[in-house]
Amino acid sequence: MTEKVLSLDNVVKRFGGFAAVDDLSFSVERGEILGFLGPNGAGKTTTLRMILDIIPPTSGAISVLGSSSAIPVRHRIGYLPEERGLYRKMRAADTIAYFAKLRGVPGRAARKKANDLLERFGLKDFARSKNEALSKGMAQKVQLLSTIAHEPELLILDEPFSGLDPLNQATLEDLIRELKREGRTIIFSTHVMQHAERLCDRFLIIAKGKKRFDGDIKEARASFPPRLIIRTTDNIDRLRHAPGVKRITPIDGAAGAETDYEIGLAPGADPQVVLKAAFEAGIRLSRFEHASATLHDIFVALAGDKGAAELEAPSEEAA
Repeated sequence: MTEKVLSLDNVVKRFGGFAAVDDLSFSVERGEILGFLGPNGAGKTTTLRMILDIIPPTSGAISVLGSSSAIPVRHRIGYLPEERGLYRKMRAADTIAYFAKLRGVPGRAARKKANDLLERFGLKDFARSKNEALSKGMAQKVQLLSTIAHEPELLILDEPFSGLDPLNQATLEDLIRELKREGRTIIFSTHVMQHAERLCDRFLIIAKGKKRFDGDIKEARASFPPRLIIRTTDNIDRLRHAPGVKRITPIDGAAGAETDYEIGLAPGADPQVVLKAAFEAGIRLSRFEHASATLHDIFVALAGDKGAAELEAPSEEAA
């Protein structure tokens, strides 16, 4: 029998006449990694703040680790906010130990945990450096380590990969997988779909405060047809009437007189039917490529053009 670590039931948050979160319901099971996705302004941060009891919902119910409020169980929660901030004059090791002690870790154990984490993440030589002397990537890692030092059961990470170079992004991915193996529950928001697709058991996509999708990648792909690209010099009008074809759109990419087309298929349509129709119509193809919808494709379809504009490539910024 599964155990719900978090549940939201018909949660609404209004600011005046504006519904930032509108009738949102979902749950997260112990040991699960949930990707919380949506364009800016979708209501993600508002939802996380309600989960943490920083702001109250206008209506609906929230349960966190069996409690109706996160406050009594806050020592069992780790939260990395999108707005980063460290005490500039405090040393890196002291920062991590300080936040661990705030959450109930004894002083000596907190200091040992801080030094162990710094060594593991390649910051041993910077343990006594002041936070203001650290690079953006290093400071990001110190704040992340401060979030996990007390070994929380539930981790809520808002854009955790921001500011990390590709190597440290991979290190963070490994850490998240390790935390999952230890049975911890993780919710993280991101605009980098590759991280979410590699790490998450489930995805929750919201837009304009409403839930658009809640499920795993297999369920998401089953709802979206494969992407089909063909290339030809011939007229393809006859393909418009092939079974399962909804639209045909010319795209850039072909050389010379050839043209690439993206063919939109109905859910459940077989791309091989299009190939057979092209053969029967005498349409010569120099390219026939189909692939399952990516999380990027699904996000754009559900979140709309605003979501597409805000998707980011993985950060190349050095730590």
